[in-house]
Amino acid sequence: MEPILQVRDLHTSFLTSNGEVKAVRGVSFQVEKGKTLGIVGESGSGKSVTSLSILKLLGSTGRVTSGSILLDGEELIHKSKKEMRAVRGGRIAMIFQDPMTSLNPLLPLGDQVGEMIWAHDKKITKQQRQEKVLELFRLVRIPEPEKRLKAYPHEFSGGMRQRVMIAMALACKPELLIADEPTTALDVSIQDQILKLMRSLQQEMGMSIMFITHDLGVVAELCDRVVVMYGGLIMEEADIIDIFQSPMHPYTLGLMASIPDMNQDKRKLLKPIPGSPPDMIHPPQGCPFAPRCPYAMRVCTQELPPYAQTGANRRSMCWLLHPEAPAEGNPFKQGKEEAK
Repeated sequence: MEPILQVRDLHTSFLTSNGEVKAVRGVSFQVEKGKTLGIVGESGSGKSVTSLSILKLLGSTGRVTSGSILLDGEELIHKSKKEMRAVRGGRIAMIFQDPMTSLNPLLPLGDQVGEMIWAHDKKITKQQRQEKVLELFRLVRIPEPEKRLKAYPHEFSGGMRQRVMIAMALACKPELLIADEPTTALDVSIQDQILKLMRSLQQEMGMSIMFITHDLGVVAELCDRVVVMYGGLIMEEADIIDIFQSPMHPYTLGLMASIPDMNQDKRKLLKPIPGSPPDMIHPPQGCPFAPRCPYAMRVCTQELPPYAQTGANRRSMCWLLHPEAPAEGNPFKQGKEEAK
């Protein structure tokens, strides 16, 4: 089956007064039809810029400098603004992370969702539009939808506002839904409700989801496959079970170690990753994670590692996986050497 989305060697930059910020530096991945791909990484890793590049929403200072973005085999890179307006909301929809700032505080919520429907179908009547909004409110499990059409954003809780954002995104039955940290501003119980809702809606509608987050715990709940990004590059890509059972990159190991465990000793501190993300105006010539990596070798700071195939349909960008890498102190070779 051909994937719904293929991103190939994507490079995206922003022009600033201090220089060119190379936010995405050659990213390639695909989203399978009916599946969920998680994109994980710290702030500044390039995950959100990747999603904005797909929708061509980079603003005046941002530009895709090279690469290819195929939606169901159709190239998006060279589409005009008018052509992209038909793609956005219609074929690809996006949910943003803060529903309060994404919704207009001066307009009733029913009108805001109705505007999205009208933008893609100018022939629809007001009555038909209202019926469709009610249908969407029911779909995203908003209670008493008839009474909520005239409500304003401030009258809804954070979780209910996010449901409205999901309803807006689903208004034109998109083939692909991009969710950019949609649960970040919500408490844990509401977060769980939103994740269950998205999983349920995906099964009902058969759409594909690209889920962007910094939280590996959220990825475990929703995703089929995971891309781990850092410094504008993909550090590791694997199926969800493989990434949790056997992470194959020091950055992924660091992310795993920083996840709270309900069963761990309460006196035991979490292990944050020391250091800071790289300067993307002057990105390092070697592995961007090398300055923060406890296993870094000299070659890591000098040259970008090639991708190593670490199993069926998985890859990792790390010199520790090179055939000539030393086994001593190597977390990815020690077990193999001891087994011999």
